[in-house]
Amino acid sequence: MATFSYTVMTPDGKKKTGKIEAKSKEVAVANLKAEGNTVTKIEMGGGGGLKGMLSFGQKVKTRDFAIFARQFTSIVRAGVSIVDAFQMLGEQTQNAALKNAIEQTHYDISKGDTLAAAMRKRGGVFPQMLTNMVEAGEASGSLDIAFERMATQFEKDAKLESAVKKAMIYPIVLIVVMIGVIVAMMLFVIPRFVGMFDEIGGELPAVTKALMSVSNFFVHYWWLMLIIVVAIVAGYKTFYASQNGKEVIDRIKLRIPVFGNIQIKSACAKLGRTLCTLLGAGVPMVDALDITARSMDNEMYRKAMKDCKDQVTRGVALSRPLKTSGLFPPMVIHMVSIGEETGNIEQMLENVAGYYEDDVQAATESMMALMEPAIIIVMAGVVGFLVIAMLSPMFSLYESLS
Repeated sequence: MATFSYTVMTPDGKKKTGKIEAKSKEVAVANLKAEGNTVTKIEMGGGGGLKGMLSFGQKVKTRDFAIFARQFTSIVRAGVSIVDAFQMLGEQTQNAALKNAIEQTHYDISKGDTLAAAMRKRGGVFPQMLTNMVEAGEASGSLDIAFERMATQFEKDAKLESAVKKAMIYPIVLIVVMIGVIVAMMLFVIPRFVGMFDEIGGELPAVTKALMSVSNFFVHYWWLMLIIVVAIVAGYKTFYASQNGKEVIDRIKLRIPVFGNIQIKSACAKLGRTLCTLLGAGVPMVDALDITARSMDNEMYRKAMKDCKDQVTRGVALSRPLKTSGLFPPMVIHMVSIGEETGNIEQMLENVAGYYEDDVQAATESMMALMEPAIIIVMAGVVGFLVIAMLSPMFSLYESLS
């Protein structure tokens, strides 16, 4: 489905602009004419000009969805209609892509579409989990509760993502600084010392010769190193884009010390939180497992959840495929098994989510506490090596002069 912006003359002679989704431009024109409009202009895109350029390719963050869901809940509970609520949200939403999707949804529900159907048309923006929750909320007459559950879900997810990103920012900055210092030394500082050593003459220490050789390589073949780096990045992205590549790399990620443990705990937290939210809203277990599988970041867990869905469809208890996958800790399996036996699986999943969300935050803080001094020690070692390699010939010269 493509989005077209249009300008028409309505049957009562008024000019009207808006957006419409259709398979092609011809279908969009036919749909507008079927309503008695005279089409004066139509073009592909969610809106021309700066707004269209801003919304194109812009990603909607989890935090944006959390704010959207929480605001919708507050507005509807204040007695505002759903149509007016979406109009208000469209006017105050900052993210261009989400704003565009809200405005299009507002247009559709104004024509009489259900909210779930209108949001599902914007599947590229609204997550499947959200549209399923909205559909369940409309069917049960508890739309505000559905949005409140989703607000909590998005807030928890955003907190989890923020904890992991926060833990990684400082080490990444230190690594970038270290690489920058090394490159600057090799390209600009060491070559000046090389010229000075050539003038002085004499036998240079082995460590200094090795460093000078590396510096010469940087100076004369920097373009080759740049090509190698670009080739490695492009090769990684191409390999990861394939199904086999994604599985291989995601499997390796799970085996990386400390980082892999955080990935496992994050997957367990997402499993518990997503399934609990969906089942609590009345979404069938099979559909809930399918949505949960799509939400998993790691391909190994995505495949495991799809297998769980297939086996549950055949009547197998959820705890069994979770155990046979070999990816989930015993605690998750035991909690799900207890929930199945007692008929209280939602509460057990809530407990799993809460435990692992706290555990992920603690693990990321521990990882950061370990990585920071390790990277600083490596930086100190590299800088110390460079200093010793540069000063050793000078000390030798002073000794010979004395």
